[in-house]
Amino acid sequence: MAEESEVIALLDAAVSAMGGQSRPGQHEMAKQVVRAMETGEHLLVQAGTGTGKSMAYLVPALAHALDSEKPVVISTATLALQAQIVGRDVPRLLKSLKNDLPREMEVALVKGRSNYVCQYKLGGGYPDDDEGTLFSIESDAPAAGGYSDGPSSALGQEVVRLRQWAERTETGDRDDLTPGVSDKAWRQVSVSAMDCLGSQKCPMASECFSEMARARAADADVIITNHAMLAVSAFEGLAVLPDFDTVIIDEAHELQDRVTSSVTRPLSVNMVQTAASAARKHCAVGVDSLNQGAKALQRSLEGVPTGLMARGLNEEQEAAINQIAEAARVVLSDSKPEANAPADGGRQMARSQVMYLVEQCTKMLEMTEEREVIWASRPGHFSPGEGYVQPDESSQPTLNVAPLSVAGKLREGLFDGRTVILTSATLAIGAAFEPVAGALGLVGDGAPTWNGVDVGSPFDYPKQGILYVAKHLPKPGRQMSQEMIGEIEDLIKASGGGALALFTSRRAAEEAAEILRSRLDVPILCQGESSMKALVDQFSAEPDTCLFGTMTLWQGVDVPGNACRLVIIDKIPFPRPDDPLSSARSRDVAKHGGNGFMAVAASHAAVRLAQGAGRLIRSVNDRGVVAVLDSRLATERYGSFLRASLPPLWATPDKPTVLAALERLSEG
Repeated sequence: MAEESEVIALLDAAVSAMGGQSRPGQHEMAKQVVRAMETGEHLLVQAGTGTGKSMAYLVPALAHALDSEKPVVISTATLALQAQIVGRDVPRLLKSLKNDLPREMEVALVKGRSNYVCQYKLGGGYPDDDEGTLFSIESDAPAAGGYSDGPSSALGQEVVRLRQWAERTETGDRDDLTPGVSDKAWRQVSVSAMDCLGSQKCPMASECFSEMARARAADADVIITNHAMLAVSAFEGLAVLPDFDTVIIDEAHELQDRVTSSVTRPLSVNMVQTAASAARKHCAVGVDSLNQGAKALQRSLEGVPTGLMARGLNEEQEAAINQIAEAARVVLSDSKPEANAPADGGRQMARSQVMYLVEQCTKMLEMTEEREVIWASRPGHFSPGEGYVQPDESSQPTLNVAPLSVAGKLREGLFDGRTVILTSATLAIGAAFEPVAGALGLVGDGAPTWNGVDVGSPFDYPKQGILYVAKHLPKPGRQMSQEMIGEIEDLIKASGGGALALFTSRRAAEEAAEILRSRLDVPILCQGESSMKALVDQFSAEPDTCLFGTMTLWQGVDVPGNACRLVIIDKIPFPRPDDPLSSARSRDVAKHGGNGFMAVAASHAAVRLAQGAGRLIRSVNDRGVVAVLDSRLATERYGSFLRASLPPLWATPDKPTVLAALERLSEG
C-alpha cells in the first residue's frame, strides 16, 4: 500500500488534471480510507455533498490494488451512481493518472446474470413462451410501476432490435442498450441465475456475456458492483464475486434495506401452479401432488389479512407448505436429466422453479420468531383521496419471509476477515454513527472494531440556505389538506418556480400537481409522466419549472444552480404504520427494553429527511430554501432528533421572512 502522502499527491494530481482543486474534506476522507486499509479497522465515513467522496475513495482503492493480490470491491446502491463511477469517474481518473501509476489498472463491472443477454436463449435454447414470468414479477420487479403490456407488435419490434444489438454489442449489458426496452422484452433474451445452465453444461458458455464479465473481474484491480451482489455473497455464500479482502460501500445508508430486499423471498399459490405446469410440459413428469399442495395452500390462506403475521404460520399453513416441499422434491428427483443428456433450457427453467419451491418452503418451515418475519401481501390500488396503496383483499395473498435483522449475517459474511469502508452523505444521525453501525452488525457482543468520522462539507449552509418548518400547519393526515396545498402555492409563487417538491406518496404528488397546475403560471412536471432522466433534465434546463415526485427523487438527484432554489417536503418520511418489517423490528427493540419507535421509525425518517433536504445545496454558489410542511418537526419531542440529522441551514418558522427570501432568489 502506498504511503498516505503518496496517495494524497495522486489525488491532487488527478483532481488538478480534471480542472479542479482538492478540498480539505476530500483530503481528510482519503487519509481515513488509507488508514483503514493499512490497519484493517472498519471505517464509517460521512462525507457531505460537495466533498468529492468518489475520488476520495477511488484513488486510495487504486493505490491499494497496485500491491494487493486481491481486488478492491466498490459497491453502490443505485444504478445511477454505478453508472457515474463506471462511465465518468473511473475513465477520467485513469486518464488523469496515466503517467503517475506504474502500470495500467484494470477496473471491471459485475452485475447479476439477468442484466446480460443470454446467447443460448437468443439462439432458441429456451422456450419462446414467457413461462416463469410470474416468478420474475413477484421476486424481481420494482416495488412500484413495472412494465406496461403494449401491443404484441411493439414487443416484437423491441425483441428484433434486441437481437440486432446483441450481434454487435461487446458487453451484452442491458444498460449499454440505448434506447432501452421493456422488462417483458428483456426477458425474451435473458435468464436468471436460477435458470442458467451453467458454464459446464451450456453449449454457448464460451460466448456468454455474463461469464466474460466475471472473467474480466477475476483479473481486475478494482471491481464495481452493487449491494444486491454483496448480499448474495454474504448471505448465500455463492462465488458471485472474486475473492476480496477490501470493500468500499458507497450509499451505505441504503445497505440494510437493499440487503434485506435482496434476501426477501415470496411464495404464492400461483407460483406453485406455474412451477407445476412448467415441470409437466418440459420434464414430462407427474405433478398432481404439487397441484394438490397448491390447493391446500390456497385453502389455508383464505381469510388471511394483508400485513404482518405476528404469530407466524398456523398448523394448516405449515402442513400445506410441507406438502408442497415434499411434492417438489419428488418432481426434482423424477426430472433429473441423464448424465449425457444434451443441454435443455426448458428443463433447466422448470427445474429451477421447482428447486425454488423446495428452498423457500424449507426456509419458511424452519423460521423462528426470533430470526425471521413473515407477512401476507396483495396487489394494491390507489384509493381516491388516499396517500397510500390499499391492498385488494379479494385477491390471493403472497407469503413473504425476510430476516428480522441482517446484522448477524453481515457481520459473519461481509465484515469478518475483510476491511469494510462505508460512506454516505447521511451516515450519522446527528453526530452518532451507532444507529447505522448497529443495524449492520458493528455493535454488540463480539462486534469488530470500527471508526466513525465526519469529514464535513465545503458548503457554508447557514449562509447558503434556510430551513423553514411550517409549524402553523395542522398535523398531516392521510389526505392532503387544503392548508398544505395553499402553503405550497404561496412558496412557489414567491420563488417563481424552481421547486423540487418531495412527497411521501405518489398519490399526493399527483394530486398536488393536478391542483396547482390550475393555480400557478409555472410549468409543473410530475414523476411518472416521462422517464426520470428526462424529467430531471428538463427541470435542470428550465429555471422556472417545478418537479413533483416521491422517494426516487429524495436521493440521487443532483441539480446545482438556480434551477433548484426551493425544496418542499410534505411529510416526515416515516415508514408506513402497516409496514411489516418496520413493525416487527420495532416490536423486537421494545421486547429487549429499547424504544422501538426511535430506533426504527425515527432513525429511518432521519436519514431519508436528510437525503431530501440535501437536494438543495449542491455547489458553493447555490442558495435556497428547504420547506418542511410537517409541523411535527417543530412540535413533537422527536423533532429535535430529526433536525439534528439535517444540514445546518439557518432555521426559521417565520413565513414572511421565507417568502421575501424566495422573492429575492427569483429575481436573481
